[in-house]
Amino acid sequence: MAEQFVAVEQRALWSECAGSNADETILLIAGANASAMMWPDEFVDLLVASGFQVLRYDHRDTGRSTCLEFESAPYSLQALADDAIAVLDAWQVERAHVVGLSIGATLGQVLALDYPERLHSLTVMCGAALDVDFVGNIGRAFPGEPSPDGLPLPDKDVLAVLAARAEPSATREAELARRVAEWRVLCGDMLAFDAADWRAREQRCIEHAGYWQQPANHGQAAPIPLERGQALAHAQVPCLVIQGGQDPLNPPPHGTHIADLFPAARCIEIPALGHCLPSALLAEIAREISRHARASRAQRPAAPNRL
Repeated sequence: MAEQFVAVEQRALWSECAGSNADETILLIAGANASAMMWPDEFVDLLVASGFQVLRYDHRDTGRSTCLEFESAPYSLQALADDAIAVLDAWQVERAHVVGLSIGATLGQVLALDYPERLHSLTVMCGAALDVDFVGNIGRAFPGEPSPDGLPLPDKDVLAVLAARAEPSATREAELARRVAEWRVLCGDMLAFDAADWRAREQRCIEHAGYWQQPANHGQAAPIPLERGQALAHAQVPCLVIQGGQDPLNPPPHGTHIADLFPAARCIEIPALGHCLPSALLAEIAREISRHARASRAQRPAAPNRL
C-alpha cells in the first residue's frame, strides 16, 4: 500500500491507497474521532478484490494526522468534508465512490451537495440525515423527551457507556478495555461479540497512531446547519443507505429517512448490523457497496477517474 501526507491548512492528513490506479476509486470516510484504521484491512482487501482502488485517511486530530488543541485551531464539520476532497486531489482522483460511516455518512451527504461532480456514487452507513438534530437528540435521550423529527432517539444506556470517553484512561490496558466495552454495546445483540477481535483492532489503531488517548476534538466541531438536509432533494448522486437493524445510535427508520431525502436512493437494512463493522458482516457490506458502485456507472455520464 502507498502512503501520502496531504497538506490542509496548517495540518498534514495521513492517507493510504490500496489497489490499482487503473480501477475506479472508493474513498472511505471514518466516523467521529476515528482514524483510517476504523476500516479493517480485511474490508479494504475485499473492496480491492472487487476491482476498486481504495483510499482511506486519518481525519484531522486522529491517527497520524496533525493533532492540535481545538481552541487554537477550531473547525467545522464542513471543514472535515472539505478534507475528503483534499485527499482526492492529492491522489489525483477526479471522481470517486464515497463511503461514509456514522459522521462519515454526514460528511458524505455534504459532499453530495457541494461536490457532486467529484462523486460517482455515495454509500452512507449507520448515519443520521443532515436534517436530524443528532447532538440535540443526545440531550433529549436521557430525560426521554421526544425528538422533533419523530425519529427514534439514541439509546441512552449506550450513550452512558460512550460518555466514559470523557474520563482519560490511566493506562493503555485500561483504554483498550474501555474501547472493547464500547464496541460491545455498539454492536448490538444479534451477533456473538468477539472481544478478542475488537481488542486486536483497537491495538492496531493505537499502534498506527502512536498514542493510546482517545481523540475527542470532533465533538467540538461546528455542526452542519439542519436546513441543508432539504437540499438533498436536488442531489443527483446515486445513493445507497445501509441501515443497521441493531444500530443503537441511529436505529431504523433513520436509514429510510436519509433515502427519502434524496430524489432516487435505495435503503437496505442488515438486521444484525449495529453501529460498527463486525468481521462477520464485512463480506456482505463490501458486496453491497461494490454492487452499488458498479450500478451507479449506468446512472451517470462517463467521466475520467483521474485528474
